[in-house]
Amino acid sequence: MINFIFFLLFIPLFALIGVYAERKVSAFVQDRLGPMEVGHYGLLQTFADILKLLQKEDIVPLSVDRILFLSAPFVVYTAVFAGFAVIPLSTDLVGSGAQVGIFYLLTFISLDIIGLLMAGWGSNNKFSMYGAIRAVAQIISYEIPLGLSVICVIITTQTLDLQEISFQQGILNTTDEKSYLLGLRWIEVTEWGGIFTWNIMRVPALFFAFIIFFIASLAECNRTPFDLPEAESELVAGFQTEYSGLRWAFLMLSEYGMMLLVSFLASILFLGSWNTPLPNWGQFKLATYTTGFVWGIFWLFLKVFLLIFVQMLLRWTYPRLRVDQLMTLCWKYLTPFALILLLICAVWRLLLI
Repeated sequence: MINFIFFLLFIPLFALIGVYAERKVSAFVQDRLGPMEVGHYGLLQTFADILKLLQKEDIVPLSVDRILFLSAPFVVYTAVFAGFAVIPLSTDLVGSGAQVGIFYLLTFISLDIIGLLMAGWGSNNKFSMYGAIRAVAQIISYEIPLGLSVICVIITTQTLDLQEISFQQGILNTTDEKSYLLGLRWIEVTEWGGIFTWNIMRVPALFFAFIIFFIASLAECNRTPFDLPEAESELVAGFQTEYSGLRWAFLMLSEYGMMLLVSFLASILFLGSWNTPLPNWGQFKLATYTTGFVWGIFWLFLKVFLLIFVQMLLRWTYPRLRVDQLMTLCWKYLTPFALILLLICAVWRLLLI
């Protein structure tokens, strides 16, 4: 319930801040100023855009399938929003407490495909349909390496519980049963703590799994260089072509919500979740001093926002891939490498038994 209320309020706020931040990041990359007119340094520009969207007429073309067209944005947003239910925010906030949190999360991330297909088909527009087909083909393809990279973590930690994975990457309560290392052996985690207990450090193969996860998550979010479904130079806006006003805003809100969700998942699975990056060093017990309820929220959101910043930076750095390059990267490179990493993690796990 706490997670539901928190993210219900936080996602719209994040979208407002995210749009402004992305415009400023793009301006920095392109050596310009970005929004500067509305408010101090353009801080009120996003609020002005929201006010404009609320005043826009809700246009529904005559030839659309009204049921599919009108409900698609809310299906996409609901699928993304439901994924936040199992996100652990800190030591004492365990989301829903679901023991199959990863399975639940990946299931709901996949459901936005239905909403995108509804938007493209219901628009009765060939450009919207092409955009929806591209989106579905892209997301289904990249879910395979993404899922394989997540399975690498599951094999390593022997659990589907996101909070349990979080506890395994820290030094909190080292005499508690939640501090066991790798699930089978009752061993205290290293006294150093900090970044040394993160999954990417504990198991070197997971560092490469994290790279695969991050690349695949960009494709899941339709972010550049994987934004083929809404390529402005070809499809105007893909499956969003016929949408305006508040419904278009819901589709954009879903995109930023998905960015936030995959960044949370990457931070929890690979980057120590809410655990501190600072290690204990001799008498300087930095990990011990910077671990707790408030610190946990701070560290988790810091990691999440850093990943989102990298996503925004990549959008204005790399050019858009062609369709054949998109599928080649997925099926010829990411998927085989993910399978190799899966085998390495399985063998490494067997050696510990």
